[in-house]
Amino acid sequence: MGSAGKPSPDTMTSDKSEAGDLALEPLLTCKLCLCEYSLDKMTTLQECRCIFCTSCLKQYMQLAIQEGCGSPITCPDMLCVNHGTLQEAEIAYLVPVDQFQLFKRLKFEREVHLDPQRTWCPAADCQTVCCIGPNESGVPVPVECPACHMMFCSSCKEAWHPQRLCPENQALVTTEQGSLIGTETEAPIKQCPVCRIYIERNEGCAQMMCKNCKHTFCWYCLQNLDVSAAEKKYLDEGQLGAEVSLKLHAKFFTNLGILVLGITWLISDANFIPFFIQCFYLFQHSFFHKGL
Repeated sequence: MGSAGKPSPDTMTSDKSEAGDLALEPLLTCKLCLCEYSLDKMTTLQECRCIFCTSCLKQYMQLAIQEGCGSPITCPDMLCVNHGTLQEAEIAYLVPVDQFQLFKRLKFEREVHLDPQRTWCPAADCQTVCCIGPNESGVPVPVECPACHMMFCSSCKEAWHPQRLCPENQALVTTEQGSLIGTETEAPIKQCPVCRIYIERNEGCAQMMCKNCKHTFCWYCLQNLDVSAAEKKYLDEGQLGAEVSLKLHAKFFTNLGILVLGITWLISDANFIPFFIQCFYLFQHSFFHKGL
Protein backbone atom coordinates (compact mmCIF):
# COMPACT_ATOMS: atom_id res chain seq x y z
CA MET A 1 0.00 0.00 0.00
CA GLY A 2 1.13 3.53 -0.71
CA SER A 3 0.94 6.42 1.73
CA ALA A 4 -2.50 7.41 0.43
CA GLY A 5 -3.90 3.92 1.10
CA LYS A 6 -4.20 3.03 -2.60
CA PRO A 7 -2.97 -0.24 -4.08
CA SER A 8 0.57 -0.26 -5.34
CA PRO A 9 1.20 -0.76 -9.10
CA ASP A 10 2.31 -4.35 -8.49
CA THR A 11 -0.95 -5.17 -6.72
CA MET A 12 -3.05 -3.62 -9.49
CA THR A 13 -1.16 -5.60 -12.14
CA SER A 14 -1.75 -8.83 -10.22
CA ASP A 15 -5.49 -8.16 -9.98
CA LYS A 16 -5.75 -7.55 -13.70
CA SER A 17 -3.83 -10.74 -14.43
CA GLU A 18 -6.15 -12.82 -12.24
CA ALA A 19 -9.20 -11.28 -13.90
CA GLY A 20 -7.73 -12.09 -17.31
CA ASP A 21 -7.11 -15.70 -16.31
CA LEU A 22 -10.71 -16.07 -15.18
CA ALA A 23 -12.00 -14.57 -18.41
CA LEU A 24 -9.92 -16.96 -20.50
CA GLU A 25 -10.88 -20.08 -18.54
CA PRO A 26 -12.08 -22.61 -21.14
CA LEU A 27 -15.60 -23.99 -21.04
CA LEU A 28 -16.16 -27.72 -21.45
CA THR A 29 -19.22 -29.36 -22.98
CA CYS A 30 -21.02 -32.05 -21.01
CA LYS A 31 -21.84 -35.03 -23.26
CA LEU A 32 -25.10 -35.66 -21.41
CA CYS A 33 -26.82 -32.28 -21.31
CA LEU A 34 -24.74 -30.59 -24.07
CA CYS A 35 -24.27 -27.51 -21.88
CA GLU A 36 -20.96 -25.73 -21.31
CA TYR A 37 -19.45 -25.44 -17.84
CA SER A 38 -16.20 -24.35 -16.26
CA LEU A 39 -13.79 -27.04 -15.12
CA ASP A 40 -14.77 -26.71 -11.44
CA LYS A 41 -18.31 -27.84 -12.31
CA MET A 42 -17.12 -30.93 -14.20
CA THR A 43 -16.09 -34.38 -12.96
CA THR A 44 -13.54 -36.63 -14.67
CA LEU A 45 -13.99 -40.39 -14.25
CA GLN A 46 -10.89 -42.07 -12.88
CA GLU A 47 -10.94 -45.19 -15.04
CA CYS A 48 -11.72 -43.89 -18.53
CA ARG A 49 -11.01 -40.13 -18.09
CA CYS A 50 -14.35 -39.17 -19.65
CA ILE A 51 -15.64 -35.85 -18.32
CA PHE A 52 -19.22 -34.76 -17.54
CA CYS A 53 -20.86 -32.01 -15.55
CA THR A 54 -21.17 -33.01 -11.91
CA SER A 55 -24.93 -32.41 -11.86
CA CYS A 56 -25.61 -34.84 -14.72
CA LEU A 57 -23.26 -37.43 -13.26
CA LYS A 58 -25.06 -37.32 -9.90
CA GLN A 59 -28.45 -37.84 -11.55
CA TYR A 60 -27.07 -40.66 -13.69
CA MET A 61 -25.66 -42.50 -10.65
CA GLN A 62 -28.82 -42.09 -8.61
CA LEU A 63 -30.95 -43.41 -11.46
CA ALA A 64 -28.68 -46.43 -11.90
CA ILE A 65 -28.92 -47.23 -8.19
CA GLN A 66 -32.69 -46.75 -8.11
CA GLU A 67 -33.08 -49.31 -10.90
CA GLY A 68 -31.87 -51.82 -8.35
CA CYS A 69 -29.54 -53.96 -10.47
CA GLY A 70 -26.45 -53.69 -8.26
CA SER A 71 -24.17 -54.20 -11.25
CA PRO A 72 -21.15 -51.95 -11.91
CA ILE A 73 -22.17 -48.47 -13.03
CA THR A 74 -20.60 -47.91 -16.42
CA CYS A 75 -19.49 -44.67 -18.03
CA PRO A 76 -22.59 -42.86 -19.37
CA ASP A 77 -20.85 -42.22 -22.70
CA MET A 78 -22.04 -45.03 -25.00
CA LEU A 79 -18.99 -44.43 -27.22
CA CYS A 80 -16.45 -44.63 -24.40
CA VAL A 81 -13.45 -46.41 -25.94
CA ASN A 82 -12.13 -47.55 -22.56
CA HIS A 83 -15.50 -48.95 -21.37
CA GLY A 84 -14.94 -47.37 -17.98
CA THR A 85 -16.82 -48.11 -14.79
CA LEU A 86 -17.29 -45.82 -11.81
CA GLN A 87 -15.25 -46.60 -8.71
CA GLU A 88 -16.92 -46.97 -5.31
CA ALA A 89 -15.08 -43.89 -4.04
CA GLU A 90 -16.56 -41.82 -6.88
CA ILE A 91 -20.06 -43.11 -6.19
CA ALA A 92 -19.73 -42.46 -2.45
CA TYR A 93 -18.60 -38.89 -3.14
CA LEU A 94 -21.42 -37.99 -5.55
CA VAL A 95 -24.54 -39.67 -4.10
CA PRO A 96 -26.23 -39.37 -0.68
CA VAL A 97 -25.15 -41.76 2.06
CA ASP A 98 -28.41 -43.74 2.03
CA GLN A 99 -28.17 -44.33 -1.72
CA PHE A 100 -24.57 -45.45 -1.44
CA GLN A 101 -25.56 -47.95 1.25
CA LEU A 102 -28.33 -49.19 -1.05
CA PHE A 103 -25.79 -49.60 -3.86
CA LYS A 104 -23.48 -51.66 -1.63
CA ARG A 105 -26.36 -53.90 -0.54
CA LEU A 106 -27.52 -54.46 -4.12
CA LYS A 107 -23.95 -55.15 -5.18
CA PHE A 108 -23.60 -57.81 -2.47
CA GLU A 109 -26.91 -59.43 -3.46
CA ARG A 110 -25.77 -59.57 -7.07
CA GLU A 111 -22.47 -61.15 -6.08
CA VAL A 112 -24.35 -63.88 -4.20
CA HIS A 113 -26.64 -64.48 -7.20
CA LEU A 114 -23.64 -64.90 -9.51
CA ASP A 115 -21.60 -67.04 -7.12
CA PRO A 116 -22.20 -70.78 -7.81
CA GLN A 117 -21.02 -71.60 -4.27
CA ARG A 118 -23.51 -69.32 -2.50
CA THR A 119 -27.27 -68.87 -2.55
CA TRP A 120 -30.05 -67.24 -0.55
CA CYS A 121 -32.27 -69.20 1.79
CA PRO A 122 -35.67 -69.32 0.03
CA ALA A 123 -37.61 -68.93 3.28
CA ALA A 124 -39.45 -65.60 3.14
CA ASP A 125 -38.62 -64.64 6.73
CA CYS A 126 -34.97 -65.76 6.63
CA GLN A 127 -32.91 -64.53 3.63
CA THR A 128 -29.65 -65.95 4.98
CA VAL A 129 -26.70 -66.53 2.63
CA CYS A 130 -26.07 -70.28 2.43
CA CYS A 131 -23.02 -72.14 1.15
CA ILE A 132 -23.52 -74.81 -1.52
CA GLY A 133 -21.40 -77.90 -1.02
CA PRO A 134 -19.20 -79.39 -3.74
CA ASN A 135 -21.14 -81.08 -6.52
CA GLU A 136 -20.88 -82.09 -10.14
CA SER A 137 -21.76 -79.40 -12.64
CA GLY A 138 -25.52 -79.14 -13.04
CA VAL A 139 -26.33 -81.77 -10.40
CA PRO A 140 -28.62 -80.46 -7.61
CA VAL A 141 -27.52 -81.02 -4.03
CA PRO A 142 -29.28 -80.44 -0.70
CA VAL A 143 -28.48 -77.17 1.05
CA GLU A 144 -29.17 -76.54 4.73
CA CYS A 145 -29.70 -73.00 5.94
CA PRO A 146 -27.48 -72.30 8.97
CA ALA A 147 -30.11 -69.97 10.46
CA CYS A 148 -33.51 -71.65 10.02
CA HIS A 149 -32.17 -75.15 9.13
CA MET A 150 -34.45 -75.44 6.10
CA MET A 151 -33.25 -78.11 3.66
CA PHE A 152 -33.75 -77.04 0.05
CA CYS A 153 -32.61 -77.88 -3.48
CA SER A 154 -29.59 -75.95 -4.77
CA SER A 155 -31.13 -75.74 -8.26
CA CYS A 156 -34.83 -74.92 -7.97
CA LYS A 157 -34.73 -73.62 -4.34
CA GLU A 158 -37.72 -75.77 -3.40
CA ALA A 159 -37.76 -78.14 -0.42
CA TRP A 160 -35.25 -80.92 -1.00
CA HIS A 161 -36.73 -83.60 -3.28
CA PRO A 162 -34.24 -86.49 -3.61
CA GLN A 163 -36.59 -88.73 -5.60
CA ARG A 164 -37.80 -86.15 -8.11
CA LEU A 165 -36.29 -83.98 -10.84
CA CYS A 166 -36.52 -80.22 -10.54
CA PRO A 167 -38.81 -79.73 -13.58
CA GLU A 168 -41.29 -82.16 -12.01
CA ASN A 169 -41.25 -80.07 -8.87
CA GLN A 170 -41.99 -76.78 -10.67
CA ALA A 171 -45.63 -76.00 -11.38
CA LEU A 172 -46.25 -74.56 -14.85
CA VAL A 173 -49.32 -72.47 -15.59
CA THR A 174 -50.58 -73.31 -19.08
CA THR A 175 -52.04 -70.72 -21.42
CA GLU A 176 -53.28 -70.77 -25.00
CA GLN A 177 -49.76 -69.91 -26.20
CA GLY A 178 -48.08 -72.53 -24.00
CA SER A 179 -46.56 -72.25 -20.55
CA LEU A 180 -46.63 -69.00 -18.62
CA ILE A 181 -43.20 -69.81 -17.19
CA GLY A 182 -40.73 -71.93 -19.10
CA THR A 183 -38.51 -72.06 -22.17
CA GLU A 184 -41.24 -72.15 -24.84
CA THR A 185 -40.98 -69.52 -27.57
CA GLU A 186 -44.18 -67.71 -26.60
CA ALA A 187 -43.77 -67.92 -22.81
CA PRO A 188 -43.92 -64.34 -21.43
CA ILE A 189 -41.75 -65.22 -18.41
CA LYS A 190 -38.36 -66.92 -18.69
CA GLN A 191 -35.21 -67.35 -16.63
CA CYS A 192 -32.00 -65.49 -17.37
CA PRO A 193 -29.53 -68.06 -18.80
CA VAL A 194 -26.79 -66.80 -16.45
CA CYS A 195 -28.23 -65.84 -13.05
CA ARG A 196 -31.56 -67.73 -13.43
CA ILE A 197 -33.80 -64.95 -12.13
CA TYR A 198 -37.22 -64.66 -13.78
CA ILE A 199 -37.70 -62.01 -16.46
CA GLU A 200 -40.98 -60.87 -17.99
CA ARG A 201 -41.09 -59.50 -21.54
CA ASN A 202 -44.04 -57.34 -22.54
CA GLU A 203 -43.12 -56.16 -26.04
CA GLY A 204 -40.27 -54.91 -28.20
CA CYS A 205 -37.42 -56.69 -29.93
CA ALA A 206 -35.94 -59.99 -28.77
CA GLN A 207 -32.67 -58.53 -27.50
CA MET A 208 -33.02 -58.74 -23.72
CA MET A 209 -30.70 -57.51 -20.97
CA CYS A 210 -31.01 -58.95 -17.48
CA LYS A 211 -31.20 -56.17 -14.90
CA ASN A 212 -29.55 -58.40 -12.33
CA CYS A 213 -26.38 -59.59 -14.11
CA LYS A 214 -26.44 -57.41 -17.29
CA HIS A 215 -26.33 -60.51 -19.49
CA THR A 216 -27.66 -59.83 -23.00
CA PHE A 217 -29.44 -62.67 -24.77
CA CYS A 218 -32.05 -63.52 -27.40
CA TRP A 219 -35.51 -63.98 -25.89
CA TYR A 220 -36.49 -66.79 -28.25
CA CYS A 221 -33.38 -69.00 -28.39
CA LEU A 222 -31.71 -67.76 -25.14
CA GLN A 223 -28.37 -67.50 -26.94
CA ASN A 224 -25.75 -64.98 -25.84
CA LEU A 225 -25.82 -61.66 -27.72
CA ASP A 226 -22.62 -59.66 -27.56
CA VAL A 227 -22.21 -56.36 -29.41
CA SER A 228 -21.17 -57.93 -32.71
CA ALA A 229 -23.92 -60.52 -32.59
CA ALA A 230 -26.54 -57.94 -31.69
CA GLU A 231 -25.83 -56.04 -34.89
CA LYS A 232 -26.49 -59.18 -36.95
CA LYS A 233 -29.32 -60.73 -34.94
CA TYR A 234 -32.85 -60.03 -36.16
CA LEU A 235 -36.25 -61.53 -35.60
CA ASP A 236 -38.49 -63.51 -37.89
CA GLU A 237 -42.29 -63.24 -37.87
CA GLY A 238 -42.23 -59.54 -38.77
CA GLN A 239 -40.82 -58.40 -35.41
CA LEU A 240 -38.46 -55.43 -35.14
CA GLY A 241 -34.94 -56.87 -35.19
CA ALA A 242 -32.04 -56.00 -32.96
CA GLU A 243 -30.08 -54.50 -35.87
CA VAL A 244 -32.89 -52.11 -36.75
CA SER A 245 -33.48 -51.31 -33.09
CA LEU A 246 -29.82 -50.46 -32.48
CA LYS A 247 -29.61 -48.18 -35.53
CA LEU A 248 -32.93 -46.52 -34.72
CA HIS A 249 -31.90 -45.69 -31.16
CA ALA A 250 -28.48 -44.44 -32.25
CA LYS A 251 -30.04 -42.23 -34.91
CA PHE A 252 -32.70 -40.93 -32.54
CA PHE A 253 -30.29 -39.84 -29.81
CA THR A 254 -27.84 -38.35 -32.30
CA ASN A 255 -30.56 -36.27 -33.93
CA LEU A 256 -31.95 -35.35 -30.52
CA GLY A 257 -28.55 -33.96 -29.54
CA ILE A 258 -28.40 -31.95 -32.78
CA LEU A 259 -31.91 -30.64 -32.14
CA VAL A 260 -31.09 -29.50 -28.59
CA LEU A 261 -27.88 -27.86 -29.79
CA GLY A 262 -29.81 -26.07 -32.52
CA ILE A 263 -32.33 -24.71 -30.02
CA THR A 264 -29.44 -23.40 -27.92
CA TRP A 265 -28.08 -21.56 -30.95
CA LEU A 266 -31.54 -20.15 -31.65
CA ILE A 267 -31.60 -18.49 -28.27
CA SER A 268 -28.21 -16.84 -28.81
CA ASP A 269 -28.51 -15.91 -32.51
CA ALA A 270 -31.79 -14.78 -34.06
CA ASN A 271 -30.29 -14.86 -37.59
CA PHE A 272 -29.98 -18.62 -37.28
CA ILE A 273 -33.78 -19.16 -37.25
CA PRO A 274 -34.38 -19.53 -41.03
CA PHE A 275 -31.40 -21.87 -41.42
CA PHE A 276 -32.44 -24.04 -38.48
CA ILE A 277 -36.06 -24.34 -39.67
CA GLN A 278 -34.85 -25.51 -43.08
CA CYS A 279 -32.49 -28.08 -41.51
CA PHE A 280 -35.22 -29.39 -39.22
CA TYR A 281 -37.63 -29.79 -42.14
CA LEU A 282 -35.03 -31.74 -44.16
CA PHE A 283 -34.29 -33.96 -41.15
CA GLN A 284 -38.00 -34.65 -40.60
CA HIS A 285 -38.55 -35.47 -44.28
CA SER A 286 -35.52 -37.77 -44.39
CA PHE A 287 -36.49 -39.62 -41.20
CA PHE A 288 -40.10 -40.37 -42.11
CA HIS A 289 -39.82 -40.90 -45.88
CA LYS A 290 -36.41 -42.43 -46.48
CA GLY A 291 -36.41 -44.70 -43.42
CA LEU A 292 -33.21 -46.07 -41.98
